[in-house]
Amino acid sequence: MECDLSDIFAKYEALVADVDTVFERVHEQYSDCVKCSVGCSDCCHALFDLSLIEAMYLNVKFNEKYSGQERSDILDRADSADRATYKIKRQAFKASRDGAVASEIVDLVSHARVRCSLLNGKDACDLYEFRPITCRLYGIPTAIGGRAHTCAKSGFEGGKQYPTVKIDKIQDRLMELSRELAGRLNSHFDQLSEMLVPVSMALMNKYDDEYLGIDKEKKPAAPLAAPVEEPAAPAPGKTAEKELSKTSCDTCGEAPGSSACSSCSGAQVWEFGAASEKK
Repeated sequence: MECDLSDIFAKYEALVADVDTVFERVHEQYSDCVKCSVGCSDCCHALFDLSLIEAMYLNVKFNEKYSGQERSDILDRADSADRATYKIKRQAFKASRDGAVASEIVDLVSHARVRCSLLNGKDACDLYEFRPITCRLYGIPTAIGGRAHTCAKSGFEGGKQYPTVKIDKIQDRLMELSRELAGRLNSHFDQLSEMLVPVSMALMNKYDDEYLGIDKEKKPAAPLAAPVEEPAAPAPGKTAEKELSKTSCDTCGEAPGSSACSSCSGAQVWEFGAASEKK
């Protein structure tokens, strides 16, 4: 890929800088509530996807920084994490097919624990300076669709008012940048800007002309993806209950008693002005 994306990446970096500023302001104002510290890896086990702009930026920085055995070791971890993530998404799909309601599916995914590919043996991030926005906001109150969330290890209390970052607005900005990036690439794929991938896949992907659909000599084809079954009509049954009952320990890969286990009871969630609940 020969396209220069430096100006679009600069816009993304400006957004990241704004996010970091917000985090620091909340941290300064509520230092007793924000528990983030060196060695804490709770956020490094959360399941989330990256927008196109984030995924390609992370991929570029990863390939710039690592080579040889270090790079191979991280890619091995990425392969394991990607397999675990796929299994969780399959569980969610099966639960949905068998009649689980949306809130139950959200609970299943939010309780899932997959060790991040970039988390090394010292519980430190191998690409910390270029970590995604989701990682940068973990530990302070955030809200999606009007519902607020924060880390289970934080000191923020349900029923109280705190400065809350609206993730929806950040996601909108990320999608704008992704559309600009896709437009710059002049891709054959109309929905390239809407592509979402986990960190593991962002590291393993080769974002070349063929993958991005900008090879003029080849017939356009969508990037390879795992086949998806057509969901059957929802019918409540035992399968949904079985899928939803699987614990995060099935995918976490951490030893009992590790720093990740200490907060595995679930994220603290509250509605604005309502009492907190453990999920």
